[in-house]
Amino acid sequence: MSRLSHQDLRRGFRELIASSSCFHTASVFDPMSARIAADLGFEVGILGGSVASLQVLAAPDFALITLSEFAEQATRIGRVAQLPVIADADHGYGNALNVMRTVVELERAGIAALTIEDTLLPAQFGRKSTDLISVAEGVGKIRAALEARVDPELAIIARTNAGILPVQEIISRTQQYERAGADAICMVGIRDFEQLEQISEHLSVPLMLVTYGNPALRDDARLAELGVKIAVDGHAAYFAAIKATYDCLREQRQIFTQASDLSATELAHTYTQPEEYIVWAKEFMSVKE
Repeated sequence: MSRLSHQDLRRGFRELIASSSCFHTASVFDPMSARIAADLGFEVGILGGSVASLQVLAAPDFALITLSEFAEQATRIGRVAQLPVIADADHGYGNALNVMRTVVELERAGIAALTIEDTLLPAQFGRKSTDLISVAEGVGKIRAALEARVDPELAIIARTNAGILPVQEIISRTQQYERAGADAICMVGIRDFEQLEQISEHLSVPLMLVTYGNPALRDDARLAELGVKIAVDGHAAYFAAIKATYDCLREQRQIFTQASDLSATELAHTYTQPEEYIVWAKEFMSVKE
């Protein structure tokens, strides 16, 4: 059976975002899930940053995973993937120069596209995890990513959190990322079609939405009309895998108490132990006089 090359997959992703349809991502977190997604006919997959942190470190999504660890997991996936995979590269693991290194490593891993977000990461102690860097710094990161890219087919996607900004600021940010050369714009937190319409009419590049299954945005035809070519519903497959593992091992140990019947979300919280990190942050990151 013939295999698609990394460049074939990148061209395939370019065709997706140039089409008149909206495609939903499969959550791929290891080689097996990537093969399953392709076999089931998914057009595109995504390796989430939070999922990589869970899979590689069993750690919460506190920007703890390093570029090398993320790139290693992306490489394992890229070795077998037969569908284009988007890498959620968070903030590029640092400043604009770190972004350049991120692009080099993920391009080598075989990723078809990657998102670089303008969130201030790691989150500062006592501040919201949704704080954003300046537009100028965000533009610099996109320009740096484009400079570091060797294969022009690799898509660089600028991501911002639309759920915390006024509409005019979202428009301003995304327009500047588009002018900087981003191949697409990814937005998190779009509430409904009214808000999406207000923003999309000012943009000409393809859009990617992280919807988390928002019922107010469940209309693929309308999404496509407004320029949305990629929709990320979340990572249910990964959490289902956690739940299945837990239930199987619990049954093997013949533990049947009701208290052990935890949901996937509860299991992820239990086994990533975020409370420890919160205590450490308070101890080592807070300003002491």
